[in-house]
Amino acid sequence: MKTGASPAVPAAGADPTRSPVRRPPHRFLRWYRKYGFVAGFLAAPLAIYAIFVISPFVQAIYYSFTDWTGLSSNFKMVGFKNYDWLLHDDLFWTAVGHNILLLLVLPLVTLGLGLFFAFMLNVGGRRRRNAAVSGVRGAGVYKIVYFFPQVLSIAIVALLFQYTYNPRDGMLNAALDAVGLDSLEQLWLGDPDLALWCLMAVMVWSNVGFYVVLFSAGMSSIPRDFYEAALLDGANRFHTFFRVTLPLLWDTVQTGWIYMGIIALDAFAVVQIMTVGPGGPADSTEVMGYYVYTKTFRDGQAGRATAIGVAMLVVTLIFAVIVSRLGRRERLEY
Repeated sequence: MKTGASPAVPAAGADPTRSPVRRPPHRFLRWYRKYGFVAGFLAAPLAIYAIFVISPFVQAIYYSFTDWTGLSSNFKMVGFKNYDWLLHDDLFWTAVGHNILLLLVLPLVTLGLGLFFAFMLNVGGRRRRNAAVSGVRGAGVYKIVYFFPQVLSIAIVALLFQYTYNPRDGMLNAALDAVGLDSLEQLWLGDPDLALWCLMAVMVWSNVGFYVVLFSAGMSSIPRDFYEAALLDGANRFHTFFRVTLPLLWDTVQTGWIYMGIIALDAFAVVQIMTVGPGGPADSTEVMGYYVYTKTFRDGQAGRATAIGVAMLVVTLIFAVIVSRLGRRERLEY
């Protein structure tokens, strides 16, 4: 006689043909089945981002409440003392004023020139047969020329223009003297009233080519039918730009405005390499980025320097939010 486990006897009144009821999987198991594959691929990038991007911000905020010198491992908490010093420091507010001026002028001029040149290259040519609009001849060569400053390091650009602005043997004064305009020769970087504007010109020159190429790529993807319909309605190129081109490129322009704002809030390299002092003459080119550098490496006050860095972070976030809010509009698709 065979022995073994006896089969399960169904309860009284139960239907023996029905399968037993299965419990639903745990909530975590359901989530893992749905998102586990994606989460597995995102875990490593998110961890790297948290370690190398988020962590330095957190550490900077922490050190801004200390009297850390930047070299010694001994420091103590000082609370809001660094921020109180920041609010009463005249040089800091001078640097903030210069950064705000850069923030107002640099994106406007750079993006304005980028849009203008890109529009002229793509739509500003003479009308040809079977084409309502056309670009200028040799547009590809012009784009390469405009983009050339992007190939150069900002340090190289700053050195080139430092010699260009040299009041004694610089190319700018030499060119003015050669054409009989020696009365317009200036000290340029040595003049407190002109130094910051000279830096702005360099930053515009080094960045405008990138946006010419970027906006040109966006304009080339706009269907020509839109331009043909606008021209049939009697629109000229001025109206075509503001009624067709700019609305369809608005998202790209808004993103470029934020990036140029971040560059304007930095401006460390051109100040460090080009200016007298640096930061001069008479603090006329002092910016927050360079003030962080001097407080850390010259004065040995890394706690105060990180407080300035936190202030830069807050200003940058406020600027990005304002641009995003003011530039919000209905999305146009084509």
